[in-house]
Amino acid sequence: MQIGFIGLGDMGRLYAKAFAAAGYIVCGCDLPANRDKLEGELSPLGITVMENGKDVARVSDLVIYSVEAEKLEQVVAECGPSTKYGAIVAGQTSVKHPEIAIFEKHLPADAQIITFHAMHGPGFEPKGQKLILIPHRGSKDAYQRMYSLFAQLQTDIVEIADYHEHDKIVADTQAVTHVGFESMGTAWKSAGFFPWENASYVGGIDNVKILTTLRIFSYKAHVYAGLAILNPYARQQVRQYANSESELFKLMIKEEEQAFRDRLYKARDFVFHESRKPIMFNDDIMREFSLSPDAGHQKPNSHLSILSMVDAWYHLGVNPYDNLICQTPPFRLRLGIAEYLFKNEALLEESIETALYDKTIRGDDLEFHSAVREWSAIIGYGDMEGYKKHFNEVQQFFDGRLEEGKKQSAELIRRLME
Repeated sequence: MQIGFIGLGDMGRLYAKAFAAAGYIVCGCDLPANRDKLEGELSPLGITVMENGKDVARVSDLVIYSVEAEKLEQVVAECGPSTKYGAIVAGQTSVKHPEIAIFEKHLPADAQIITFHAMHGPGFEPKGQKLILIPHRGSKDAYQRMYSLFAQLQTDIVEIADYHEHDKIVADTQAVTHVGFESMGTAWKSAGFFPWENASYVGGIDNVKILTTLRIFSYKAHVYAGLAILNPYARQQVRQYANSESELFKLMIKEEEQAFRDRLYKARDFVFHESRKPIMFNDDIMREFSLSPDAGHQKPNSHLSILSMVDAWYHLGVNPYDNLICQTPPFRLRLGIAEYLFKNEALLEESIETALYDKTIRGDDLEFHSAVREWSAIIGYGDMEGYKKHFNEVQQFFDGRLEEGKKQSAELIRRLME
């Protein structure tokens, strides 16, 4: 079975190498300007770099489109008609609604559409990582062949029968999760300080927040923009996250303690029900991973970003533990620290008291409130360019620590998931 990649960026190359290492015949293409460099990297691995996508589509039994979501239609319109008779076609975009619509519009009627979503970034090998397999149009035999291919890579395959269900879950595990961490990064940039130099952001939960934020900003803006703006379910969920944050923030500044406390405990009882299997993050490991030179000096934190997420899950009627089937490392980290906060009575009480009455953290919470509103508005307007510009500005602010944060977060993820 010959596997062809149209697009050999970070994820395309990662999977092309993995399939070649597993013994499959692999070919691919990218922009003409990248061909010489790609041949030097991939040819020694037995991967044929072809001149264009039409050539790849014509000879491949499985065609995988691995291009930016906003450019997918242009590429499929050009290459789709050349698809080999009866071939399987898949895409590596994280939002399947537009991908499926594009495939249906531009592929031959005999092409079989069985797509997938690798729930990890290019920093992780496919082995052991979650991969969502989604049938749309094709025979049972074709689906079994796709399943066997990814089983050969030793991925953790999760089967979802319908792309609508996939996109609903991904709106929570990716789009809203990213907005939470992106808002933290934006707030720290707007406040003009690095969180590891501030005593309010030293400690187990905050180490996870900081490293996950740096991890997200170490990747490319277009990936996150597509996840948030092209997913029809993401806007609704991001809007609820922004509403939850705003309503909690209003209760904080009015110091309406009983209403604030009642709301959070109601959300806690819904999300962290005793029947749900806990993640149980290790406190010692979370404390170990710090960018701060003074990790022993810690001030209380309101953890408004986490309070808002749990409140949003409650109001959306979402059980995040169910969504672990489509988990990404940042989502698991986010659910893990939310669980850690809400299941620790003393820490939750400290967070509530700090949110309501500690004025030294109020300025930071105001910056976070403004950042959530900014991100929610950009996504609500469907402003792809605005999203990327906003993302890149924050990315530039943290530029000097992104690589270190990425490395530490990868090791933190590995340790916490053992």
